[in-house]
Amino acid sequence: MDVVETLSGRNADFAKNGFATDLKMLPSMRTVIVGCVDGRVDPADIFELMPGEAVVIRNVGGRINTALLETVEILQAVSNAAGKAIGEGWNLIVLHHTDCGIIPCYKHAPKLLAKHLNVTEVELDKMAITDPYEAVRLDVAALKSVAGLSSALTITGAVYDVATGKVEIIVPPSRLRDNAAD
Repeated sequence: MDVVETLSGRNADFAKNGFATDLKMLPSMRTVIVGCVDGRVDPADIFELMPGEAVVIRNVGGRINTALLETVEILQAVSNAAGKAIGEGWNLIVLHHTDCGIIPCYKHAPKLLAKHLNVTEVELDKMAITDPYEAVRLDVAALKSVAGLSSALTITGAVYDVATGKVEIIVPPSRLRDNAAD
């Protein structure tokens, strides 16, 4: 059986046994998780998310870049149009992981990685590419400085260990910014 047949069979089973018709567009846990595209690090799996509980945005390295910020901005516009602004009571989780493929990319294709992250190669050296613990701290700090995000969001930084399956909270949950005015 080829991959498409396997996936089609799984979809048929999902449509028959797992599909929920009552899901809302906005996540029931009012949570947005930013993570890496690495197949070992699917937030739906590691947090045992049920359909509709969270929005998961994934990119190479799970890093903050222009495309990610545009995606969050669009998500905010969709939420506002639905009459449910993203802000108070919402969680933003930045999830990095150990043994990330971004590390060999950093070593062998730094120009490409710098382009993806919209920085210069010199700036890339300051992004803690080889240290997911420091990288998650940097990305949380970067998000805290984004004026377009509601200060009322709760932000958390975490690292998933691909060797143990455990998530460690590196930046404890806190308000995005202290000022309540947006």
